[in-house]
Amino acid sequence: MPRKRTIVLAVGLAMAIGGGAIVSTATATAPGKHNGRIAFGVRAADGSANIFSVLPDGHGLQQLTTGPQNHLCAAYSADGNEIAYCSDVSGNFEIWTMRANGTQQTQVTHLGGQALFPDVSPDGTTIAFPGIIGEDPHGEIYLVDARTGSDPVALTSCARLAAGCSNDYPAWSPDGKRIVFVHTDDIDANDNAVNEQVWVMDADGGNKQQLTTDAPSKDQVPDWSPDGTKIAYASGASGIWVMSADGSHQRQLTGCGPGDPSPCPTGDDFGPAWSPDGTQIAFLRAFTELGVRDRPIFVMNADGTQQHRLMNGPILQAVPGWQARGLGSID
Repeated sequence: MPRKRTIVLAVGLAMAIGGGAIVSTATATAPGKHNGRIAFGVRAADGSANIFSVLPDGHGLQQLTTGPQNHLCAAYSADGNEIAYCSDVSGNFEIWTMRANGTQQTQVTHLGGQALFPDVSPDGTTIAFPGIIGEDPHGEIYLVDARTGSDPVALTSCARLAAGCSNDYPAWSPDGKRIVFVHTDDIDANDNAVNEQVWVMDADGGNKQQLTTDAPSKDQVPDWSPDGTKIAYASGASGIWVMSADGSHQRQLTGCGPGDPSPCPTGDDFGPAWSPDGTQIAFLRAFTELGVRDRPIFVMNADGTQQHRLMNGPILQAVPGWQARGLGSID
């Protein structure tokens, strides 16, 4: 899987993939909650990217952000009341938050680098995100206070490693004790990831463990099941996979396998997001036919059955985030 899925290309600084389709992130959802809305970014004809949400049946579309800039990376808080996202409204990409209905849009970080793909801790106090900050040329995973955005703490380090080393796409476990992420050893001459795998670490950055080892690049974006026992992830052209939280029992749910045509005729699947009740997974499917600008969200049962498109297209949608809707949640 090429690194061309990174945010730089996704927001239109280059347009090689999917006609410049937007890429966002998903957030782990709290166990025991009802399924709420699904949030995602959409690229408009004028090149802007804004965040929308829709009901799980594809109805009730609401636009949450507006303007000619890029608003991406939508990730719900565990209680479903807020969305953390990234935006370049102030110049560089920074982390922002808003209420789940799009009100009270607030810039959280003022780092002057590149802060992307936020995920809010289950207790709502901390945001994890990958970014490039200060003099460090590598993408690393940081923690900041969810309200002040100050004093980022790095959980990973590519220091003294290859120039293309990076750590991306963090997602909190539902109990707040661990963070799953994607580590890349390097980038080759064709901008393809070298040994891009799913890892997990303690919430303070300790006890890092590699969960996947097979050759296909994992890229964005792993997500925990609401009960914390499983992790869904994308694996190269072979689609969406699920494994136990310790990396065992890896099982393919969508996409092609060995011996199937390349590119995969069913499309390129990535960006899984569990439903809050754990029974379904939403994901993004990029169709491979030449000339088709279509990258819709699909929803399926958690075992891979009953795959269906969420909304009519063609449309350039983003990796979905799924709202946990409990007592007091905001629609």
